[in-house]
Amino acid sequence: MGLISRFFWPDIRFKNIYEITPQLLSDCGIRAVISDIDNTLVTYDDPSPTPEVRRWLKSMEDAGIKFAFVSNNSRERVETFCEGMDCCFFADCGKPSPKHILEALRQMGEDKANAALLGDQLFTDVLAGKLAGIRTILVDPIKDVMTPPFRFKRALEKPILAAYERHISKNRKKG
Repeated sequence: MGLISRFFWPDIRFKNIYEITPQLLSDCGIRAVISDIDNTLVTYDDPSPTPEVRRWLKSMEDAGIKFAFVSNNSRERVETFCEGMDCCFFADCGKPSPKHILEALRQMGEDKANAALLGDQLFTDVLAGKLAGIRTILVDPIKDVMTPPFRFKRALEKPILAAYERHISKNRKKG
């Protein structure tokens, strides 16, 4: 396995969070999800979880799946999003640093083996999860962000995701 696949390929990939069910996580032995917020759960424009996201999070909670939130966004943004939720959260995380992911696991009382990082970016979210030693779940970004830094990052992600998809497709044909 090369460095690209080791650090930048997600363990699981979905179009959106709604494809991720409590049963699927349970079947994978995942009891704790550490999630990005922006463009993973809601757009940058949504200050709070949408009703659909709240229902999805509630279904996870009802199934015993714990959640924590890690974001590179501001404390104010993350506090507003997490208002009324019984969870730990971290802002200004500096992902891909795994520091706050590991702290979230400690606060949740969960082992790395039972956890996954959920996000929409390879160079921040997936890499942070890999550096923390946990599984990673990548979802497609909810909305294209057209700022130059994001366009640049997405352009760099494109060939990595194409190689990942070829690998997955080849393995499906084998098995």
